[in-house]
Amino acid sequence: MTHDGGELIVLADVDNFYASCETVFAPSLRGRPLVVLSNNDGCVVSRSPAAKDLGIANGTPWFRIRDKASSWGLLARSSNYELYASLSARMMGLLSHRMPEQEVYSIDECFLHSPWDDNRTMQTARLMRHEVMQGLGLPLSMGVAPTKTLAKIVSHHVKKHPDTGGVMMIGRTESDGAGPRRATDEILDATPVADIWGVGRRLAPRLESQGIQTALDLRNADPTMIARRYGTFVQRTVLELRGIPCVPPDPDAVGGHRSGQILCSQMFSRPLTSLDDLGEALTVYSQRASARLRRQNGLCTQVTIFCQGRRRSPDDTATPSVHASMSLPEPSDSPLAISGAARAALRSRFTDHTAFMRAGVMLSGIVDRDDAPALEGFGPDPGGHLLGQALDAVSMRFGPGRVGVGHAGIRRSHTERNEVIGRDGNPDWSMRRGMLSPRSTTHWDEMAVVHAR
Repeated sequence: MTHDGGELIVLADVDNFYASCETVFAPSLRGRPLVVLSNNDGCVVSRSPAAKDLGIANGTPWFRIRDKASSWGLLARSSNYELYASLSARMMGLLSHRMPEQEVYSIDECFLHSPWDDNRTMQTARLMRHEVMQGLGLPLSMGVAPTKTLAKIVSHHVKKHPDTGGVMMIGRTESDGAGPRRATDEILDATPVADIWGVGRRLAPRLESQGIQTALDLRNADPTMIARRYGTFVQRTVLELRGIPCVPPDPDAVGGHRSGQILCSQMFSRPLTSLDDLGEALTVYSQRASARLRRQNGLCTQVTIFCQGRRRSPDDTATPSVHASMSLPEPSDSPLAISGAARAALRSRFTDHTAFMRAGVMLSGIVDRDDAPALEGFGPDPGGHLLGQALDAVSMRFGPGRVGVGHAGIRRSHTERNEVIGRDGNPDWSMRRGMLSPRSTTHWDEMAVVHAR
């Protein structure tokens, strides 16, 4: 296969990311049935290959299989978000050194742009896969293609076919030779239309009713007819399947800087009904969001809060919620200003007698700190910025949760490794993670210990 000078896209995707992360510091888990659970240990969100072989599907409630786990040899872990984020950052760093442009699409996958010919691109993809496995112990599937949509499809194909060695390329359908063209067609024909990036299971039934069952069918469909019936977004997918790049770079994915918004949200281990408890949670989330804002040298101009409740009875048709925004008087990254705005927004809309199960803080109107207008000699909220820098420095040295504003700086005594009580002194509303593995890369007292024998 030859490369005609256009850019190639490489999609790097970690296989079973959460489950794979759990084996990095616990090699004894490799090859065993393992599931990782969602917030509050609710449902299965990641499975090892051995767990998939047991027929366990993503989304399976843990309580339904908990009693059978022992007889199956099935192990479960709570979602260790600190560990996953740390390993993801290290993986993205390794990959970014090998190709000139990287778009971080999610915690476990990224697009890389290769300006080189096919042979060098494939050699580099194999090298990156080897480096990530050797350095982090994470298995990558690498899909190489002229468009992002094709790269996603071939990456999923690689996961199901170990004989590919974890790396595979498919090329432009217009210029492929007979052999490569046949391989591309076979992969597209084996891909259900519901599994195509940008289609999904809501739109798939409409396409299937028109005889478009697979990615190959969609590629061969008339783009004008597709645009008329389903919109230009699906038409773009048709062109992508034909090897014509139509998906522009996401500015929020390049370099990890969020130009649109920064969101911090979490479920509670128990329903919260009081203004004080919700305000405490929003204070914690505000400071996490402001720390992310400072890491990208940004400032925000608006703080939005939301709280989601649960229905009072099965007959209720609506889920109770609170949603409010506050504009800051000037762009800021101050944890005081942001948490204060979050609490003020909450007070403006809070309603009694509602049981809330989730809350979050979103920062928007983000600008670069260096571009923010200010009088000469004055920066935006200099006191708050210095306070934030001090909190960041303490957290970097001693670990998260050691210092903060309000509750975020209070560490309660504890004797159990139980997230409900608070392994870091967290309050009892913190997300339940009763089967949490050590956070070996972010907490000093949980670092892995190696014994020489």
